[in-house]
Amino acid sequence: MAVSTPDLSQMTADEIAKASAAAMWAGDNACRHLQMKIVDVSAGMAQLSMEVQEFMTNGHGMCHGGYMFTLADSAFAYACNGYNQNAVAQHCSVTFLAPVKCGEVLTATAREVSRTGRSGLYDIRVTRDNGEVVAEFRGHSRTIKGTWLPQQGQ
Repeated sequence: MAVSTPDLSQMTADEIAKASAAAMWAGDNACRHLQMKIVDVSAGMAQLSMEVQEFMTNGHGMCHGGYMFTLADSAFAYACNGYNQNAVAQHCSVTFLAPVKCGEVLTATAREVSRTGRSGLYDIRVTRDNGEVVAEFRGHSRTIKGTWLPQQGQ
């Protein structure tokens, strides 16, 4: 049975973002290994969550900052790849605002600030379940060759 190519011209921007996220998720071993969940995706926005597990804690008994960075970076990736154009991080920075304990669920919400040409700018806020902000992340993206969804005629 032949697989039909979606007609992107008939899809909304949010439908393209969701379909791009699904295609990206299929190969995203890192996010799946860390048991991240895609909460929501739309054009220029993505929200992912993750429960802090014991192996993610540092010598202080808190969530290692690298895992919070990874969650924020992953939300950033899904937000900037939502236009069916492959995009990678060009530069990222993070500020940690509060410690996080094992067992807490973190949510990273990425929002597009600007997208011009091949460059994008995204702000990502990481919160715990009660809404307290635990980290702020800013990512600069750059589009590269390739798409997540096949183009007509491919």
